[in-house]
Amino acid sequence: QVQLVESGGGLVQAGGSLRLSCAASGSIFSINAMGWYRQAPGKQREFLAAITSGGSTNYADSVKGRFTISTDNAKNTVYLQMNSLKPEDTAVYYCNAEDGMDYWGKGTLVTVSS
Repeated sequence: QVQLVESGGGLVQAGGSLRLSCAASGSIFSINAMGWYRQAPGKQREFLAAITSGGSTNYADSVKGRFTISTDNAKNTVYLQMNSLKPEDTAVYYCNAEDGMDYWGKGTLVTVSS
C-alpha cells in the first residue's frame, strides 16, 4: 500500500507559478512511476506528467514546456513546478503512484484567475 498527500495548491494570477508537492509513504520501494493528473469541473481526469523510478519523464502536450515534474528521493516527494499558468489550468490536481496498482491522493485545488 502507498499513501499520497498533495500540497501546494492555491489561488494564483494568470502568468504566475505554483509548485505542487506529493509526499509518498508506505511501500514506496515498490513504486515504478509517479505522476500528476488534474480534473477540471465537468471534465474527465487528464494526465499531465509522469516520472519513472529510473528518472524518465513524460508530459502531456498541453503542459509541455510549462510544467516540470521532479523528485526528491530523500524526502519521498514528487513535485510539479507549474509556470505560465492559465485560467484553463484551474482544476483539482492529483498525485498518482503505480506499482502494478494505482494509488491516488485526495487532490489539491489550483485556481488561476484571469
